[in-house]
Amino acid sequence: MSSDKQSQPERHRDLLWFLLIWVVASAVLTPLYIIFVPLPANGNSNDATGQHLDNGVLDAVAIPAVLLVVCFLAYAMVRFRQTGPEIEEGPRVYGHRGLQNVWIVVTSVLVTGLFAFGTWRILAPGAAGSGQGANPLSPASTKGGVSPLPVQVIGQQWQFTYRYPTYGGLETPRLVLPYGRVIEFHVTSLDVIHSFWAYELGVKADANPGVDNVAYVTPTRPGGFDVRCAELCGIWHGYMFARGRVVTRPAFERWIAQQKRFFEPVTHYLPPYSDSYLPPPLRRGG
Repeated sequence: MSSDKQSQPERHRDLLWFLLIWVVASAVLTPLYIIFVPLPANGNSNDATGQHLDNGVLDAVAIPAVLLVVCFLAYAMVRFRQTGPEIEEGPRVYGHRGLQNVWIVVTSVLVTGLFAFGTWRILAPGAAGSGQGANPLSPASTKGGVSPLPVQVIGQQWQFTYRYPTYGGLETPRLVLPYGRVIEFHVTSLDVIHSFWAYELGVKADANPGVDNVAYVTPTRPGGFDVRCAELCGIWHGYMFARGRVVTRPAFERWIAQQKRFFEPVTHYLPPYSDSYLPPPLRRGG
């Protein structure tokens, strides 16, 4: 390019070519990415399905924005690349108030829209899929006249155990849930900070000692799911994982009865059910 300014038709032609390339690339690559690139959290619960939708919306907004920058750089490198033996200074770049105003308006609309969408999703019961403290912003309501099933998740080095307060405070190292019913997790810890992560359910909540961290989920189909600790909690943190199951309600009732019979000899040693537990500290040398 010479140092002279481009003519008006040339500028318009370059702008139209750039916009055409960007629109076509966005129209082709955005759905291909969403369809073929696995998005996290598309599993066995309403939370997982909701998070899959959230990730899809964010990708649909982010990919065209990224392609706008990539296409602009690629077009500039190809269209204005100098091939002669001498390097000439490029044309002077002038500001364009109209383009600046369009950029401000479009980005403001995108940010405001994402803020509204995210707020709506968080306010939906259990949509966030993570613990919101002892007083959730949007507690889950009864479903079909059935109240949520409370399940306490107790983190400790290096395993999770689970208490079912509506079944006599039964505590078991296995997590089994009935599908189709709202589950109200109460996540806490006996020692250090852990993080309860049931990936396929779309649930992740910190387990802090002395804290009752509530999270909601509704399993939507039977099947297995992984449970892991997602907070570095000591030397055996990497081995703090297990498998959970979502079963039918009759199967769940049978499992509860079997667990109560199995743990009956030691159940009376358990402390009374509480939202959180603070074991007394050991004395020096204890």
